[in-house]
Amino acid sequence: MEVDLRNLVMGCAVAALVAISVRSEARPPELKMLQSPPAVAARSQLGVASWYGTENQGLPTASGQPFNMEAMTCAHRHLPLGTRIKVTNLLNDRSLVLKVTDRGPAIASRVLDVSKGAAKRLGFLRAGLTSVRIQVVSYPHGSLISQAATKAFASQAN
Repeated sequence: MEVDLRNLVMGCAVAALVAISVRSEARPPELKMLQSPPAVAARSQLGVASWYGTENQGLPTASGQPFNMEAMTCAHRHLPLGTRIKVTNLLNDRSLVLKVTDRGPAIASRVLDVSKGAAKRLGFLRAGLTSVRIQVVSYPHGSLISQAATKAFASQAN
């Protein structure tokens, strides 16, 4: 009986600790999901970006190229591979042009994964996440961008 009571108390203590523990996903409190005005939605998108690096270094990307964590590249769910986009960090107004070479991010609440080198230049390497504006600069030469693809990109902004 004493062992059963001890196990019950320990089980309740563990359950209480799990219930009050902090979630492991880092997210600065000032990040908010932003919405694009409809007029610019077809060629721009607002949301949260993260970065990826060492764990994928040298592995093939969706474009077939090996991932280079220092290159100015990114992963986007819908834009055609080879699309060039201007990414602006909305917290510090830094921006640069990146090439879409991969698919992602895996986390649904994020709109973009950038390389480690891009995160460093955009000024959010340490934070891990930031609010961004994505603007299409150019689509890959010879690609046919259908109305459906443009609508899919625009729907991610809202």
